[in-house]
Amino acid sequence: MIAQLRGSLGDKRPNQVLVDVGGVGYLVHIPLSTFYALGDLHSNVTLLIHTQVREDAISLYGFLSAREKHLFELLISASGVGPVLALKILSGMSVDDLVPAVRSGDLARLTRIPGVGRKTAERMIVELRDKLAAMEIPEDSRKPVTTTGTAGDVVSALLNLGYDQHAAEQAVERAGKNGVPETFEDLLRGALQQLTAPAQSSARAAR
Repeated sequence: MIAQLRGSLGDKRPNQVLVDVGGVGYLVHIPLSTFYALGDLHSNVTLLIHTQVREDAISLYGFLSAREKHLFELLISASGVGPVLALKILSGMSVDDLVPAVRSGDLARLTRIPGVGRKTAERMIVELRDKLAAMEIPEDSRKPVTTTGTAGDVVSALLNLGYDQHAAEQAVERAGKNGVPETFEDLLRGALQQLTAPAQSSARAAR
């Protein structure tokens, strides 16, 4: 069972990537949130993997955050929600928005997600409401993003990927201090490097 892949990004599309691990290419299906946070082609990437084994195929689904992977696995446990639809759901709504929508039974918000009809939304609410309790962020802990401009957009993107706000803001600040160009993609890539390899980043900064 494949649980994680670390290698070079051979190809990337909005719904899938090719990860080269020691000369072996793995095709991994991903949500849009993961696609937007990926680096350039041939850059290093680490994905958390959910492996689905069927009689006729082995399919890999990849995520940058453990929280998003966990929600994906909860979604496919609901009746009528397969992996393809689960990826569409995660592409259509962030984890921080989806969890409270299901917990509160917000059919209107759920049915706005492409591919989610009323019956599917109702099944998600009935079957996942209690399971998602541990993933819901208390309202009093949801602080507004104080960072503005491009940095604020990057912080928001990191929050959508499941990162803690304080950690996201610090990562963006460190990336800026390291001279990362303040375009959205470059700053997001630099912040993700800070979050995924803080020890290495600190060591480089100290040199």
